[in-house]
Amino acid sequence: MPESFDDVARALHADGVRHDAGQVDRRRRRRNLSPDAAALLSVVCQAMGARWVVEVGTSNGYSTLWLAHAVRDQDGTVLSVDVDGDAQREAAATLDRVGLRERVQFRCADGGAVLRGLPDASQDVVLLDAERSLYPRWWPDPIRVLRAGGVLAVDNVLSHPDDVADVRGRIEADPHLESTVAPTAAGLLLAVRRRSAG
Repeated sequence: MPESFDDVARALHADGVRHDAGQVDRRRRRRNLSPDAAALLSVVCQAMGARWVVEVGTSNGYSTLWLAHAVRDQDGTVLSVDVDGDAQREAAATLDRVGLRERVQFRCADGGAVLRGLPDASQDVVLLDAERSLYPRWWPDPIRVLRAGGVLAVDNVLSHPDDVADVRGRIEADPHLESTVAPTAAGLLLAVRRRSAG
């Protein structure tokens, strides 16, 4: 019988916080979404009836868990991309515990390469929560793959504004996008692809 989603999510987040506190090298941190950002993104996905979601940055699967939960009722799929295969295996085991493993496809690969390979307008939601310095190299693919009315989410825009300044500037200057920043713990930028420019 599956374990409680809420219990597993709480424990997974707490484990990530403990892990990160002991890591001097930020590249070894799990850097999960905050609980408020994860819950907000989950609600956004559910409200828009998202079925096709890609997240770049699996880490320990905390955001993956929330996204899989969000697309479950729509019989949707999350494509979770990370360069760390061991972390993805741990994330898959966590999803098994709550009965959501079948909602997620894991791909151990470079996020930019995966985004480049996705068809135009094929995704309802794209989450960027990986190595922030790489995001500008991936442009414009995070937007190209979004359908009209689709949402791009970028974490850490308040906690690390300099790291995402380039991408945030591109988003705000794009006439096809309307964006806002939710004041979650780290700041979650949400940008919707307009159905027409203007």
